[in-house]
Amino acid sequence: MKGAVVALAVQFAAPAFAQASEPDDQSTHSAPWPGLGSGETPQEIAQSLELAPELHRAMSPREMLRERRRLDATLAALEPHRPGVADAYVIAIALDSDPVFAREAREAGRVLARRYGAEGRTLVLAGPDGEADNVPRGSISALMVALASLAEKMDPAEDVLVLYSTSHGLPQGLAYHYEDSGYGILSPKRLKEVLGELRIEKRLLLLSACYSGIFVPELASEDTAIITASAANRTSFGCQPDNDWTFFGDALVNRALRKPQGLLMAHREATLAIADWEARMRVPASLPQARIGNAALTWLTAIEGNMPQVATAPVGKPAMGE
Repeated sequence: MKGAVVALAVQFAAPAFAQASEPDDQSTHSAPWPGLGSGETPQEIAQSLELAPELHRAMSPREMLRERRRLDATLAALEPHRPGVADAYVIAIALDSDPVFAREAREAGRVLARRYGAEGRTLVLAGPDGEADNVPRGSISALMVALASLAEKMDPAEDVLVLYSTSHGLPQGLAYHYEDSGYGILSPKRLKEVLGELRIEKRLLLLSACYSGIFVPELASEDTAIITASAANRTSFGCQPDNDWTFFGDALVNRALRKPQGLLMAHREATLAIADWEARMRVPASLPQARIGNAALTWLTAIEGNMPQVATAPVGKPAMGE
């Protein structure tokens, strides 16, 4: 790749991080973000980034083997579909190795499994959280394999995918960033193509990242419920590495979704909380987005019908530092 093209590709990939987070000595990243796009013109580079490029470098082969075995074992242990039952299959993934995302994904998996009766059908993909390193790590390729595996277990006529993703975000999509060895961009176009290929039509997508609102127009459908941490042109907050939660994760998952209330009420509660925190910080509003298709209201009623009627208490340090 020519030097000018490399520089341009980095320009496409870098700006969001500085706006939404501050340097922290607990960050797992030190190397510059590499160029992931290819092509001779800005248009060609932009189109290449829609294909979900993923780069791995200097990874230990033993570590790669361990991760492959860990992911395979975890997927094999997931329980099959129950005929006649609208089962929820949950994936909670941290696409960044900074501990805040690992902590958020792990607890989000527990909250969503309890809420949607998905114990035994929940997969957490996350790096070390400062205390544990016992689940498969999140990456774009791990997510693709996990979705394909779940598609083999799910009945597309009855079952629902619940996907919670937490990471930094870019104007082109969700950013995959594992230490200084893994990089990638998951675009809305590519996620839509994958879900379509796998016939996963009933899906609840909860995306915690800057610019995550770009996924709404691409992924919206009659059978989709999607909630994002920000509008397409806004950053979200709370992603400092030493945090336990981002603002979106704390407000929506750690607080609102622990309560016996519907998704729309939970979203409204979370949006108000986030707006209050951002106003107190005097930062631009992230403007979380939500769109729920008419058909999605039917299966939401089914999977929420047996949600626990006793709320659980929030865990971890509040994102606002209260």
